[in-house]
Parts: sequence; structure tokens; C-alpha cells
Amino acid sequence: MHKNKYMFSKGQIIFGIIFFIAFAIIIGYTYRKDLKLHKQFYSGVVWVLIAFISFILFIATIKFIFK
Repeated sequence: MHKNKYMFSKGQIIFGIIFFIAFAIIIGYTYRKDLKLHKQFYSGVVWVLIAFISFILFIATIKFIFK
């Protein structure tokens, strides 16, 4: 049996690149379209993200201190 040394064929790679570009354009367009709503409803989300990252860093610090 012939085993291909590449994981993806050339067509699959081209499809993946085109799909990624189209997906990024659509997501960017949708984000721009909803930017006013995002500012209105998600204004405090940054603080939640900072708190979450701080909590994870706190847990990692405790793990390495008591190792």
C-alpha cells in the first residue's frame, strides 16, 4: 500500500486557506456591524477577563509555592 508522506493534499490546503480568509472576513464584518451593541451591553467584560486571568495566575502561583 502506498502511504502519502503529507497529512493534507494540495486541494485540502487551498480549501483551508480560502475558508480561513472567508471566515475571518465574515467575522470581522459581523463584529463591525454589531460594534455599537457590544459597547452598550458588554462594557464591563474587560474586568471579568482580568479577574479570571488573575484567579488562574493565583492558583498557578499557589501550586508552585507548595510544590
